[in-house]
Amino acid sequence: MDGGILYSIGELAQRTGLTVKTIRFYSDRGIVAPADRTHAGYRRYAPDAVARLALVRTLRELGLGLDMIRRVVDQELTLSEVAAEHAAALDVQIGILRLRRAVLTAAAEREPTPKEMELMHQLATLSEAERRRLIGDFLDTVFEGLHSGTHHAAARRSMTPELPTNPTDDQVRAWVELAELSLDPDFRASVRRLAEDHVAGLPDGTPTPPRPDMVAVARDLASPAVACGISPDSPQADPVVAALIAHCALAHGRSDDAELHRWLLHRLEAASDPRWDQYFQLLALINDWPAPERLAPVIDWSVAALRIRAAR
Repeated sequence: MDGGILYSIGELAQRTGLTVKTIRFYSDRGIVAPADRTHAGYRRYAPDAVARLALVRTLRELGLGLDMIRRVVDQELTLSEVAAEHAAALDVQIGILRLRRAVLTAAAEREPTPKEMELMHQLATLSEAERRRLIGDFLDTVFEGLHSGTHHAAARRSMTPELPTNPTDDQVRAWVELAELSLDPDFRASVRRLAEDHVAGLPDGTPTPPRPDMVAVARDLASPAVACGISPDSPQADPVVAALIAHCALAHGRSDDAELHRWLLHRLEAASDPRWDQYFQLLALINDWPAPERLAPVIDWSVAALRIRAAR
């Protein structure tokens, strides 16, 4: 259609919007070869060089390297093959960038020390196997040597984070925070004491349930009182405390006496660590579960109500 028309490099630059320097660079790399040269050695390009350069510019803007671009324009690779390969590479880069952004965002919110910043980055970039080992070590510390069985396995599953393949920034930040929490020796000791206290109150051979039963009972009984704004030292709290103690006595086959009251108070005090709520809030975010009800308000209320009546 253009007959035997050949374009100078300047004319080609005008038609493509590229600079002469850029076209010469592509020409030197063999991506857009001249069709001929003048007697003075000036390059001349066939009309199809316009389309080739348009494709080259598009692929460069998409981030492809020159070697791959040359293989495309030379038809060694199809565009679909290149697109698939490059999209996969971009997925990896996007994942890395998302992790970096999540760590930087968390750092901006927390003002960490250089050592804490390094730990945050390491935790964010762990492989799936490394994440499982880290959480497995935490759960081993909590449950090792205690009653085993189906309930024990269920307890571990209910406390295990599963970071998705393509996590959101919030999920990455939640993972970093949860991992830091699981590495905290004081938190590990606190959760271990809670598990030991629960097991100590069970008959021999009874498996450990997924969560402390009296904590769940206190949650169910005290939640309405907390929601209604009933003070733990008010007479309206008396029936709630009486029901809590009655449930405890029934569940553990014990008499309603001062020793039972002390034991129940000890159990609830052990469960009042606010980091326990924090762990399950983060776990729900990572696993895309519904946010759990916070236990701290009802446990604190129950502890206060029991202490007040123990002092009377």
